[in-house]
Amino acid sequence: MSDMLKYYDRFDEWGRLEREPLEFIINMQVIRSHLPPHGTILDNGAGSGKYAMALAQAGYQVTLTDLSARLIEDAKQRISALEWRDRVEGCHVADAQELGRFADASFDATLMMGPMYHLQGAGQREKAARELRRVTKAGGVVFVAFMSRERQAATYLLDPASWPPCDTHAGIREFLDTGVFNHRDEGRFTGAYAFPLAEIVPFMEGMGFETVKLIASESVGGMTPDRLDAWRSGGEAEFRRIVRLLVDLSENPSFLGGSPHLLYVGRVPQD
Repeated sequence: MSDMLKYYDRFDEWGRLEREPLEFIINMQVIRSHLPPHGTILDNGAGSGKYAMALAQAGYQVTLTDLSARLIEDAKQRISALEWRDRVEGCHVADAQELGRFADASFDATLMMGPMYHLQGAGQREKAARELRRVTKAGGVVFVAFMSRERQAATYLLDPASWPPCDTHAGIREFLDTGVFNHRDEGRFTGAYAFPLAEIVPFMEGMGFETVKLIASESVGGMTPDRLDAWRSGGEAEFRRIVRLLVDLSENPSFLGGSPHLLYVGRVPQD
């Protein structure tokens, strides 16, 4: 866990979503389409708060948590300059597994866009999922990001030199068996866990959620900013139509295993 925190203390996660915008664009389209018209939202594992700030701008009351004190401080600084900063009810350093500062059924909706692919122990993942369910109101919607084990294995196989210890057959085999990845080179993405695609929905349902959908956050594949700019050159209306098409395609099961990130959409059952 300490190596993972060191990584995020140096890595520009906000900038990653700027450099690789398709994930954020598609996730936000899907999130907005499943939210109530107004309400309270917890962004649990919010990083620097890109999703939370977009939702605050859209009129929701948001609360942020993250394990990294540096990222929470970054979020606070960004929020302080916003016109809608009064819609941010708090920014807290907190472990996704321990949300005791929040009462049961505190939020109309919850996001967990990172913790699930850094909690390497089965018990840790279960605790985080149960805490998310506990703080979400009955009938409330949850959005949880996952990494696909199949896609990650393909990344390692195609570029082994960049991903030791997955630069050997034994390393790849161990990753496929366990889903656990710890980069051998200091300062690289590490402390990761990737779910087998077929286990994501059963896991979440086993934690008490009702499944709405599972989508490929990068849809047909991580389009580069340059390719997105080509679509933008056709005008804003054409670009919106392409984004809508990409969102529609993100639900196609054929694309799930090829997407670096997946978004689970579920609900807490009504009492």
